[in-house]
Amino acid sequence: MRAVVMDAIAGPLAVREVPEPTALDGGVVVQVRATGLCRSDWHAWAGHDDIALPHVPGHELAGVISEVGAGVRDWRVGDRVTVPFVEGCGRCEWCMAGNAQVCPDQQQPGFTHWGSFAEYVALHAADTNLVAVPDDVSFEAAASLGCRFATAYRALVGRAHLQPGEWVTVVGAGGVGLSAAMIAKALGAQVIAVDRHVGALAKATEFGADNVLVADGGDIPARVHELTGGTHVAVDAVGTEKTCADSILSLRRRGRHVQVGLLPPVDGHPRVPMARVIGWELDLLGSHGMAAADYPGMLALIESGSLRPQSLVERVVGLAEAAELLPVMDTATPAGMTIIDPTAPSSSTGSETRRQAQ
Repeated sequence: MRAVVMDAIAGPLAVREVPEPTALDGGVVVQVRATGLCRSDWHAWAGHDDIALPHVPGHELAGVISEVGAGVRDWRVGDRVTVPFVEGCGRCEWCMAGNAQVCPDQQQPGFTHWGSFAEYVALHAADTNLVAVPDDVSFEAAASLGCRFATAYRALVGRAHLQPGEWVTVVGAGGVGLSAAMIAKALGAQVIAVDRHVGALAKATEFGADNVLVADGGDIPARVHELTGGTHVAVDAVGTEKTCADSILSLRRRGRHVQVGLLPPVDGHPRVPMARVIGWELDLLGSHGMAAADYPGMLALIESGSLRPQSLVERVVGLAEAAELLPVMDTATPAGMTIIDPTAPSSSTGSETRRQAQ
């Protein structure tokens, strides 16, 4: 099969022929029809994760089952599926309680094993981790659920317990941030979106943000407090010392901060404004994806039209374009999500594929 292969940390990526995977006991092989280009993939490429080389990135995916391993009960060849980026083992107490996203024996495509920037990908513990994709949900929309959209949904619903009428500050209007803005509005909240790029903020407004703030080096928390008196919930959807601090300091007393963006350590440890956390009794919450068991509620909102993750898809590209785009993700300014179609020709254009995704 064709796949995007990484031979060195922070090195060039190549598209080449590699052996097709085979289904493990309890697992499946999926023919990849769509997979997301995510900043988390960039973190792995940059060496922020422990991966074995050579490596195939990619963790947000949807496709069709092409092979079923021994012991799988619930799935058949030809089923349309997606999967959370955390694959629980299906046996531990956390998986049994429906919290596979924190499984201590978890697998992650694109991190612990070869991922979905390829024509086929092997997935573990299918009966615990696979999610059926309804016929009227596109593969592009389904692929966006595996990391960014599901993570935003879990952050707001499962972790922050967002209530109608509450204010939310979303720092970062990339894939996670735009997802969070869309979900928060669907839940009846009021949204402030923060980003460095005007194009991303225009997208946030399109998806319902009540206010947008350009992160131009000024005092974002002060501007949020002027607008709202401090928000009930804040989400760092980027993962830097500055965005984390801006999120926390934007909260009102007893507010809830959710850390979604990966936060690399500074001088050994991430630095956060703990004096404010203690003095104002703020809640600091982590959000690490969402278990397959929690997908039905989100899919019901998608099927009803209340949520439209496909609207977040800005362009669809092929594997060759993905190999060029991944190394520059930290400096790119996309307004929405880039989805990879492993079968797409290299000449695919954003305007053409945007219409296909919708």
